[in-house]
Parts: sequence; C-alpha cells; structure tokens
Amino acid sequence: MTTEVTMAIVPLTEIVDRAFLHRYGVPAVNILNDLTLECVLAGAVEANSPVIIQTSVKTVRSIGAPVLFALWSSMTAGIEVPVTLHLDHCPDRSVITECLALGWNSVLFDASELPVEENLRQTIEVVAEARRFGAHVEGEIEAITGVEDGHGSDDEAKRQSLEVSLDFIRRSGVDVFAPSIGNAHGVYRSTPVLDFQRVSDLVAAEPIPIALHGGSGMTDDQFRDLISRGCAKVNISTALKELFMKSSLENLRKAEAAEKWDPPTLFTAVGSDVTRMTADLARTFGSAGQAW
Repeated sequence: MTTEVTMAIVPLTEIVDRAFLHRYGVPAVNILNDLTLECVLAGAVEANSPVIIQTSVKTVRSIGAPVLFALWSSMTAGIEVPVTLHLDHCPDRSVITECLALGWNSVLFDASELPVEENLRQTIEVVAEARRFGAHVEGEIEAITGVEDGHGSDDEAKRQSLEVSLDFIRRSGVDVFAPSIGNAHGVYRSTPVLDFQRVSDLVAAEPIPIALHGGSGMTDDQFRDLISRGCAKVNISTALKELFMKSSLENLRKAEAAEKWDPPTLFTAVGSDVTRMTADLARTFGSAGQAW
C-alpha cells in the first residue's frame, strides 16, 4: 500500500495563525533565483519546518512573474512541509494584480509612504482583490527604515499611535500586520534597540499575527523575545544576500586557486550554505519540527 503525497502549498494564514497560537516564528525568506528557492525549500524540509517564500518586486521583475511562478510550482510539487508564496513590500498595484492572478498566496501592499487614510483606502481594495483569489494580505502604515531592493528610505519614519494602528488593522481586514519597532532593513551598525512592548500592546488589543521585518542582524534573544510576544512571521533578506554573495566569492576564489572552473561545484557549495542557513533559522525561531 502506498501513501499519496500531496503538495503542501497552503494559505499564509494557515502557517502564521498556527505560529501565532503556539508562539513560534516561521522564516519568511526572500529568495533571489532558482538556486536559492530550491535550497530554502530544502532547508525547511531538513528542519521539518513550515516556510514562507518571499519574492521582492525587483526579483519578480528581473525573472518575470510567470517564470518565477513556474519555478515555484515545479519545486514545491510533492513537498512535505507547509509552504506559501508571498510578494514582499510592493507599492505597485499592477504587480500585486499580476502576482495574485498567477497564484501568489499573499502580498504585502506597502503604501507606508502614503497618508494613513489613503493607505487604508487602498489596502481595503487590495484585501478585497486578494480575497477573490483566495489570498491574504500583510499591511503596514509605517515605513521600515532602510532600503531593500530599491524600495524604502534610510530616514526613520514617524510611528503612529496604538489607536491609529488598531484602527487600520480592524478597518482594513489585513491578516498580518508589520509595525515599526526600531527594526531596519539592511545591515545594522550595532545591535538594534527594539520596542518589544509595542508588539505586546498591539497583540493584547488585537490578536493578529505580527510580521517582524529587518530580521537580519538581530540577536537570538531578541528573536525569541519578539516571537514570544506574537511575531509569527520573521523576514530574512539581507542575511541571505550576504551569504549567497560571500559563499560565491569564497568558492570562486577556490576555483581560481585550483584553476578548476566547474559551475555545478559552485552551485552545490553555495546551495549547501543556503540550505544550512534556512534550517538553522527554523531551529532558532522554534518552527523546526512544526510541519503538519
């Protein structure tokens, strides 16, 4: 007797709601290409962890949304851990529409540069559009400091009051909320000083899964504290980019020294590092062993 294995592509909420309930964090990793997609998935399987695959607008445009979705569909066929595909930080409604129509499971509509009321108005529209495709939406009203894939600013944005944040969450209907708590995209020059209490205050007033942005460079203790307060989705982007580039450089130097130019050897070495990083993140965030 054989057991049929089905694809474990699931809605974003199925992953983050469980994580929020049981207080573990799920790695939400921004992939760069087919190699990083394959190896982040492999790391999740190794750790028996759910994983959120994130694509930036820059990656969507550079590869092409149809090609990227075809890669996703092929590499997740028969996978035995829960996975979901998420469009990260997207201010462009046309890209959101294209990705939702192709099959992305969720999107982050980033209208944080707009006034809160206009952000809210458009987010309500995006939520309605996503629902027509059975998809979910992450929202934010404060820009996260730092530039990522050509989007954002190094100037720290003003934080809204708890009341304004709660009103946005309740009226917009978003499924995940990303607050500014002193976190930043890119490389921290020193250990960040974070507003842990803001997460607790939001969750106490409105039990919604929180997305933690700017995770690359935070300490393990900071991760665990924030996850215990309700950060169910933990974004990792810069750490993967650095690992990918530095591992490539190291292995290219080895190839140069040996005068052996074999691309599959390079891909295997870099891919192994990405797989290991993903599995380690799952263990740190507590999602290892949480596949169902």
